[in-house]
Amino acid sequence: MRITRVYTGAGDLGMTKLGDGSQVPKDHPRVTAYGAVDLANSVLGCARSELEDTELDTILADMQHRLFDLGGVLCVPGAEASGVTKLFEQRIMDLERQMDAWFEQQGPLEEFILPGGTKASATLHLARCHVRSAEQLVVTLHQSDPVHPAVIKYLNRLSDALFVMAREANRRAKVADVTWQPATGTDKT
Repeated sequence: MRITRVYTGAGDLGMTKLGDGSQVPKDHPRVTAYGAVDLANSVLGCARSELEDTELDTILADMQHRLFDLGGVLCVPGAEASGVTKLFEQRIMDLERQMDAWFEQQGPLEEFILPGGTKASATLHLARCHVRSAEQLVVTLHQSDPVHPAVIKYLNRLSDALFVMAREANRRAKVADVTWQPATGTDKT
């Protein structure tokens, strides 16, 4: 692929082309959905820049590539299975195995966790929230224009994995998770 310039002017009137060549408004649910996936991918890049752990960085790098694949699936209307959607099924199982391994080392979750601890962990929580938002927009799209189920399932599992990874980043840095302290009803503020 060789791009000679980034701007084309083709979208100046608020329209864009999907992967099948059809034109839709830039606020079309499909464009909004893959735009949210792109935003989530960008936040994963921010999280990677905060990590000093090679293993976690390698896992995040794969997540970024898979989100780019997912954006490619979303930019083409239809819900047909493809090699990429089959890849998501495998990645879902990989994420589940990885979460189980981390969770075993972290111990049971007994309190609600707030984003925080290390900067890397907080950024992973931010990425988790963006993946969840992308998932919601893909679900909205799916209601009017079917999306392959593996896309929704992958985003759901990815946000779960980012939660567990945020805890893992804190554990590896030997920093306690930030736990929710509920209001007691005696606060004077």
